[in-house]
Amino acid sequence: MAEKDRPGDDVPGDDEVFADAVDGDVPDDDALVTSGAGGTAVAERTKDDSPKAKKSGRGPFGRIGGFFREVTSELRKVIWPTRKELLTYTGVVIVFVVIMTALVAGLDYGFGKAILWALG
Repeated sequence: MAEKDRPGDDVPGDDEVFADAVDGDVPDDDALVTSGAGGTAVAERTKDDSPKAKKSGRGPFGRIGGFFREVTSELRKVIWPTRKELLTYTGVVIVFVVIMTALVAGLDYGFGKAILWALG
């Protein structure tokens, strides 16, 4: 069945419209129209959101330091593979590359022989 309103839903109470569709009824087009002006919501830029306002007063060394702090923060979020997973993935990649190389080399050899035979 339809889920209940969750935090962050755009329109509270819209689950009833979809619950009708789940039950087999197809709602009228008018039932899906919400009140309001419609259209696409566009965030308006304020003076605080301007690109110049985001630039802090730090110098180039402060920005470089901030970059490395952000990189370190992102690397902490990475889920690193275990040794076993890493060896498995590496093996799969090596086998795939060997097979594809053999396939391309075989086709190259075959087409080369065919061209030499056809053109003498």
